[in-house]
Amino acid sequence: MTKPVLIPAIAEDGSLYPVEKLAAHEKALFHLAVSVFVFSEGNLLIQRRALEKYHCGGMWANTCCTHPNWGGETQSEAASRRMVEEMGFTVPLIEKRVIEYSADVGNGLHEHELVTMFSAEIDRDTIEISPNPEEVCETRWVSAELLRAEIAETPEQFAPWFRIYMERFPTLEI
Repeated sequence: MTKPVLIPAIAEDGSLYPVEKLAAHEKALFHLAVSVFVFSEGNLLIQRRALEKYHCGGMWANTCCTHPNWGGETQSEAASRRMVEEMGFTVPLIEKRVIEYSADVGNGLHEHELVTMFSAEIDRDTIEISPNPEEVCETRWVSAELLRAEIAETPEQFAPWFRIYMERFPTLEI
């Protein structure tokens, strides 16, 4: 039996307390998260989440997302860890901003996150992307303009948080 993953939830007074990741989404608890955006020549690396993911499987999202692990993992450490776990490569990340959002992610689950956003600029011709098939079923590079058009045409193909990010930052100036 796998041990439950504990993440930092945020109490009303701003203090952090441990909560099981699935419970945070079932109860719509406010919690910490990170989102990473990797760019190359003005294009964003996006991923299509593995079909077996417990929420938003098969939907397109930004380069990667996760939660810091409870017990002292920083947002920066979580973002770097998840880049390797999901996309199979490391890259220096730059912390950009912190935002809050709330979204229904289907199947009775809800995200209410305080998200630290990170970005990186790479040369896509020199980086080897090696997605973990348990996490990611497809990747591609896309411009902000094309991304906005695709989301407008088929919003159901994009994760709710990613649609929120694109509404707030339509030119991908995170």
